[in-house]
Amino acid sequence: MKYLDELREINLPFHRYVIYGSGPLAIRGIRENRDIDIVVDDALYEELIKKYPEDNNKKEIKYKNIEIFCSSESLIDDPDKAIAQAETIDGFKFIRLDELIKWKKKFGRPKDLKDIKLIKSYLKKQKN
Repeated sequence: MKYLDELREINLPFHRYVIYGSGPLAIRGIRENRDIDIVVDDALYEELIKKYPEDNNKKEIKYKNIEIFCSSESLIDDPDKAIAQAETIDGFKFIRLDELIKWKKKFGRPKDLKDIKLIKSYLKKQKN
């Protein structure tokens, strides 16, 4: 998966973030990622905007190829639960695929609908 070295540079507290977007797909070899999207708890977000520039139009922090969002702006149903129940892969926390499907359905962009099909196909193969 691309850009994990950049994520290491930020050194996020393990229990306060989750990778979502294309990251959970890329780490499993489902498709490549173009960046890494991270959701952090709101308190950590407030700490991070003191160190990294915030794009106020989008309410996000951009660091190289990493985009960080506060949990209250993420459209994840229960961000605290998503962070707590994240899967650890290669030392990083990734949102569970069932939670990612819910988020992608809510977003509903053509690329999200395509990703949902890819995830469902992947999960079906994992069961067999």
